[in-house]
Amino acid sequence: MAAHLIGAERIGVSYPTKDVFEDVSLGISEGQRIGIVGRNGDGKSTLLRLLAGRQQPDTGRVTRRGGITVGVLDQRPDLDADETVRHAVVGDLAEHEWASQPRVRDVIAGLLGDLDADAPVGSLSGGQRRRVALAALLRGDWDVLLLDEPTNHLDVEGIAWLADHLRHRWAHGAGGLVMVTHDRWFLDAVCTDTWEVHDGVVEPFEGGYAAYILQRVERDRQAALAETKRRNLLRKELAWLGRGAPARTSKPRFHVETAKALIADEPPVRDRVRLRSLATSRLGKDVIDVLGVTVQYGDEPLFTDVEWRIGPGDRIGLLGANGAGKSTLLGLIRQAASRAGSTGVGELDAGDGTEVTAGRIRVGKTVRLAELTQELAELDEIADDRVREVIGRIRAAYRVDDEELTPAQMLERLGFSTAQLSTPVRDLSGGQRRRLQLLLTLLDEPNVLVLDEPTNDMDTDMLAAMEDVLDAWPGTLIVVSHDRYFLERVTDDQYGIVGGRLRHLPGGVDEFLRLDAEAQRQRADARRADAVGGSAGGRGSAHGAADASGAASGGLTGAERHAAEKEMASLERRAERLRAQAAEARTALAGLDQSDYERLAAEMARITALEDEAAGLEDRWLELSEQVG
Repeated sequence: MAAHLIGAERIGVSYPTKDVFEDVSLGISEGQRIGIVGRNGDGKSTLLRLLAGRQQPDTGRVTRRGGITVGVLDQRPDLDADETVRHAVVGDLAEHEWASQPRVRDVIAGLLGDLDADAPVGSLSGGQRRRVALAALLRGDWDVLLLDEPTNHLDVEGIAWLADHLRHRWAHGAGGLVMVTHDRWFLDAVCTDTWEVHDGVVEPFEGGYAAYILQRVERDRQAALAETKRRNLLRKELAWLGRGAPARTSKPRFHVETAKALIADEPPVRDRVRLRSLATSRLGKDVIDVLGVTVQYGDEPLFTDVEWRIGPGDRIGLLGANGAGKSTLLGLIRQAASRAGSTGVGELDAGDGTEVTAGRIRVGKTVRLAELTQELAELDEIADDRVREVIGRIRAAYRVDDEELTPAQMLERLGFSTAQLSTPVRDLSGGQRRRLQLLLTLLDEPNVLVLDEPTNDMDTDMLAAMEDVLDAWPGTLIVVSHDRYFLERVTDDQYGIVGGRLRHLPGGVDEFLRLDAEAQRQRADARRADAVGGSAGGRGSAHGAADASGAASGGLTGAERHAAEKEMASLERRAERLRAQAAEARTALAGLDQSDYERLAAEMARITALEDEAAGLEDRWLELSEQVG
């Protein structure tokens, strides 16, 4: 039986206007990886604070096993604005100390590769500061990690890295993880259990997000069945009162196969043929053609010779690492759409030090493009208006799936309650403002819609509601999002900017991650080759002087230095090969029978041996690098 780590016994939490928890008992055991889901405002972050000991329950108590260490990631990290990024993460450790620790190197490379280590924390954006706080936390050794929205401000590569890190951070059956996240792919990739917070209770489910949804469907089916039986009982009771005959009923039984059958019988989420036909009637055949566009940033190309033909009804996801040029490319399309017709090099302004050096963008005459941006500033002008008043001024009706809906019905479909229709816009939560922003955009009836990180501030139920509305939207859709579940759910094709080129990705996000990793390895190899070439040239010009002065100065002779550098190159190749073998072995673990514990343990032992050997080679490389200087 797994050892107990943290428990909550009959806890209750109340605020003046709401009872958040009432008589809740739960526990975290070693080996559990728990995801917390639920509507915004139902108490997910409160539960995390209770488990962390940062908030005390009004009733009941939270217990911990003696001696365990608990690390916590808050939504708003508390960092010293004056300290550097490096000091915030590794503290006073000397470089050779933290650089010799594989976990620290991995965390820094996975989360902070694009940041200046000497930059003060105060100069960073909110998202960058959060990544620094996450890196500082993951550097340490913890028995339990409690993470509040850990994927916020991470791109798809960062999220994939974090999922892999958390899966392999502890040995099998050790450590504990509890996290609040709306990222459904991340929940499936990491979690062994899901807790749903709702109506003052915490309901546990086995498995990640997909398993949780399956069980919730069954729960709702049983609730409907129970209500039907209750009504039948009442009718029978009335009949008994009239005729004296006793009513009989049977207890409903749990059949998960029924839930599976419900899912199997569901039609596809979108009628792609019908939507494309509707989009063509609204747009015509010509929508947006990006033809040979090249953008230069300083002396380096940002992306080169981009060919991208976007047709009526296309539903496209756009991927790319931070700085790859996604926003620049969308900005150019937005400029061209504002003019229509064909827009060439001289008329396109990439801004921010970038320059369009070749190509043109052709936009169809009937295109009406709208963009749902990350900012909510456009709602500030209507902050004092009630939601009902705002939507009433725009349109009287909106057609979805051949059904005419009022704006109020559309809002209800997006998850607003009737009471919230009378709420001033300024009093809406971040997720509610986001949904209102989407509705206002749709009511303007664009036929090309660009969504830039639309999932921010959304809980999983609200994301499902947004996806439901978009499934029936008959237009061309372009989505940029770090939420890979949402991206692959609402789009039919994915493209990625990889190595300065736009690539079609039949394999979706997984293919993008593979191609991007290959491009990064190639860039790293090129940098190493340049460095070796430069140092070799320098040695050739001063070879005699080095030989003459080496022994006298107490340093390496020219021959010793050459031998050390040769060994370093060999060590680097061998360590990289071992790391690649370990990574392949970890990937292969997912395909093994997870109940075959002996084989899993043997594979983990082999992976650990590979990683330990690689770490030993890297330690030797560091020793030699200090000698070489």
